[in-house]
Amino acid sequence: MNDSIQRAGEHALRLKADQQSRPLNAFIYDLRQLQRQAAQWKAALPAQCRAFYAIKANSEAPILKALLPIVDGFEVASIGEVARVRAVDGAVPIIFGGPGKTNAELDGALAQRVSLIHVESLHEIDRLAWIARNRGVVAAVLLRVNLRGPLPAGTLQMAGAPTQFGVDESDLDAAVARIKQYPQLALKGFHLHSLSNNLDVDSHSALIACYLERFRAWKQRYGPDLTVLNAGGGIGVNYEQPGRQFPADVFAARLRDQLVGADGDPATLIFECGRYLAASCGYYATEVLDIRRKGGEAFVVTAGGLHHFLLPGAWKHSHPFAVVPVERWDYPFPRLEARDLPLTIVGSMNSPRDVLARQAPAAAVRIGDIILFTHAGAYGWSISAHDFSSLPYPLHMFAD
Repeated sequence: MNDSIQRAGEHALRLKADQQSRPLNAFIYDLRQLQRQAAQWKAALPAQCRAFYAIKANSEAPILKALLPIVDGFEVASIGEVARVRAVDGAVPIIFGGPGKTNAELDGALAQRVSLIHVESLHEIDRLAWIARNRGVVAAVLLRVNLRGPLPAGTLQMAGAPTQFGVDESDLDAAVARIKQYPQLALKGFHLHSLSNNLDVDSHSALIACYLERFRAWKQRYGPDLTVLNAGGGIGVNYEQPGRQFPADVFAARLRDQLVGADGDPATLIFECGRYLAASCGYYATEVLDIRRKGGEAFVVTAGGLHHFLLPGAWKHSHPFAVVPVERWDYPFPRLEARDLPLTIVGSMNSPRDVLARQAPAAAVRIGDIILFTHAGAYGWSISAHDFSSLPYPLHMFAD
């Protein structure tokens, strides 16, 4: 185990001791690891870049507070997320995106002084201008564009093919003209978030080169007052091979070469990463309740499951984990163990889909040990079916 996993395992053992006879389910967050990851990312970026955190990855208050002194701001996708950020800081920059913003959300975003709003359709442009006029303010906006392909592939694709996100690139002239007809709207630039969870540095560098080429052409076409390009997030986390993560230093070095300082370059290039910043700081710990040997493998039944940690089920991958041995054994009968067998880790939901890891190698695991899933800091608890079968909630521990 590396040092961070070792510390998380020690925290899990202490939590288990406090639980006594109750099975352990807990999310453990290493806030120092979170801050290291964010600081390294921000330090690697060229000077004209801004590092925002997309809070949908994990919007717990301690996470936001830990990132507040490091990142340049937060990206949100609802008025509820605006409220979460404003509960932490009343002035930090906020970017408000999302394909389906209500009038109340747009009005609330203006009331909460968000820095930029991503507009994604002609109708949304009209509505925001109307709301801004009623409020007597000017809204700074970025126009989200659904680029035509071909583009590099990621786990989730938001452009390169028709999607619900942004205006089609063929409608760009009409959308820019619509924004410029309203004195209540100030077009600052463009938002081009096209994919998610890209692990290949070559394709991601090529994607940014494509973004910059488009931006330079649009700036020449629509006016020199366009100064901001939001390149979104999209940098992935390698769950299958945790030791081989996206090389941010290589990407940043190439980015410096791409930003040649020409007049057409954006004055501000925004990245709004969520998963990439938060995933490595989180661990999901769950206790082994039973072991069942079938067909040459061991099914390890835990007290947790996808109702706490949906990510492996949603993405259909085998999530990385470590086994934390627990020496205490209170029963008068022998303790069942699986040794040198492929392990399929399942949860306690009454569903065959409740699988967190499949046929994974492990030296040994016993009933009562703890399975510690790594890289669980993003899209874990926040996206899960918390109330499935009225099963108990996990503990949440934020350690620094």
